Amino acid sequence: MKPRILFGVLFHETHTFLPDPTRWSDFEVARGDEILAKEGDESPTAGFLEEARRYGWQVVPTIDARAVPSGPVEDEVFERYWSEFSERAKPALAAGVDAIFLVLHGAMATASIDDVEGELLTRLRGLPGAADLPLFAVLDLHGNITARMCRHANGLVAYRKNPHTDAKETALRTAALLERCLRTRVKPETLWCRVPVMWSPPGTGTHADPMKGMTEFAAANEGGSSPIWAYNIAAGFSFADTAETGVSLFVVADPGSAAARKSLEEGAKKTWDLREAGAVIYPAVDDVLAKIGPSPKGPVLLIEPADNIGGGAPGDCTGILRALVQRDARNALVAINDPEAVQRLSKLEIGSVSRQSIGGRRWHVDPGPVELEVELVSLRSGAFRLEDLHSHLASMNGSKFDMGPCAVVRHRGITLLLTSKKTPPFDLGQFSSQGINPRTFTFIAIKAAVGHKQAYDPIAAASYYVDTPGPCSSNLSTFPYRRLRRPLYPLDPIDQPRFLYS
Repeated sequence: MKPRILFGVLFHETHTFLPDPTRWSDFEVARGDEILAKEGDESPTAGFLEEARRYGWQVVPTIDARAVPSGPVEDEVFERYWSEFSERAKPALAAGVDAIFLVLHGAMATASIDDVEGELLTRLRGLPGAADLPLFAVLDLHGNITARMCRHANGLVAYRKNPHTDAKETALRTAALLERCLRTRVKPETLWCRVPVMWSPPGTGTHADPMKGMTEFAAANEGGSSPIWAYNIAAGFSFADTAETGVSLFVVADPGSAAARKSLEEGAKKTWDLREAGAVIYPAVDDVLAKIGPSPKGPVLLIEPADNIGGGAPGDCTGILRALVQRDARNALVAINDPEAVQRLSKLEIGSVSRQSIGGRRWHVDPGPVELEVELVSLRSGAFRLEDLHSHLASMNGSKFDMGPCAVVRHRGITLLLTSKKTPPFDLGQFSSQGINPRTFTFIAIKAAVGHKQAYDPIAAASYYVDTPGPCSSNLSTFPYRRLRRPLYPLDPIDQPRFLYS
């Protein structure tokens, strides 16, 4: 008989400092056969489904719920997810299931549950017939991984690249480990270690240390004759105020392996030694523009991690836009999430000129909307297909994304793409779908931390990170943390680090 694999997805990166909650209506939800139809969309789900077909597994789908990074998830969202998941899982478990495979994020939090993934796995293990099944799951590199998650899973495997161009590949690797478990009947365990370090997202790119060195270390310590099936480095998500926010290491290993524990200890020490490489703070946007001058060879990327949409920011902060307007920048391209402006513009004729209030409504520190006289260039649907199927965006939503209704306007030398749904700038299809070729611009504003690099670095003449007011500031000391396990670098002085192990 074909092995029966219970499958589900719950994916959200939660920025707990944002004021607006994330509701059930913010999630894209698929159930049953709708999940099976995702095969081929280049997401982790697609990777699992492809391997399931290759291994001859029978997939038993439950529910797939995912949303772009945003504010605290309402408790009712998780309870509704669990109700639907368990409603589908219970009869499947009663009929007989050989294993469980999940796609999770690792940094989801609700108003009252800091560790949603740990709660989900605990409840899942409590279902009749699920306690002893092999349980494997894919996680995001930015998960705040907990001992509780690892205690209830045989194999947790995280992305190894940032930008997350290996999201689908990670699902393939994880499925291969599950196949190994089913074939050999050896159920591995997941060992965990927390390092007292927290990095903001720009410091977690795998093109440079600390993550470059750590991922190389991880790869060298798994596979072959090693008892370690998979060695994972989770950079953490610093905008989540939870007890276990920060960097963690976790390995999938043969049960009771002393060598795996020793390797985990060595990795923890190496992470601590590299801690300063991940602490980054950037100059003000005005200082950077003054240094660049008015007419550089472009495209010049102005990277704005404080309004990093991929980290939950609203995508409507006005720091870079204001600086470009004040300098009367020529041939600049800016994307702003502003559904209200799009709605107003949708009532006008193409080519008309009007005065519009743009951006600045969704983060209290932002100076507020920018008043501009703009010419309406186009009104279009915001649905687009990724130009790069390995885009960081594919890890969230597969090969398609929808920005909602969009408007393109022009103010003097600045072209603005106004969207109705915030869209991480991880794929050039965002602009080309609106008739814009970003390669032709001198300045491009990018609301991201690292996820843009796959798409934009190849077309850029230069790239500058800038500091602006926003909810994803790299200066972590500005956030009012209350729940963190302290002391924690770089917030506190630490003479002797304390590593926690499961």
